[in-house]
Amino acid sequence: MWDRHQVTVTEANEALADPLAAVLDPDPKSKSGDSIRVIGYCPSRDELLTVIVVRDPEVTWLWGANGWPSNTTDRREYMRRRR
Repeated sequence: MWDRHQVTVTEANEALADPLAAVLDPDPKSKSGDSIRVIGYCPSRDELLTVIVVRDPEVTWLWGANGWPSNTTDRREYMRRRR
C-alpha cells in the first residue's frame, strides 16, 4: 500500500473506523465479489481514503488488501451517503 499509494496501515484503519464511512459490499469493481470497498475519512491526513478489504470464505473475518486517496467518484459516493 505504501509503495504504490503512500497510505499507511494506520491511516487505512482510521478510514475504516469512520462511523460515516460508505461501505460498498460487494465492491462494484471486484471481479471475484469477495472484496468490499470502504470510503472513509482519515483524520490524520484530513482526506478521504478508499480501502479495499477482502472476505475470506473460510473464516468470519476480513483482511485489508489495499488503500489509496479517494478519487472523484468515491468522494461523490461518500458525500451522497451522508445526506
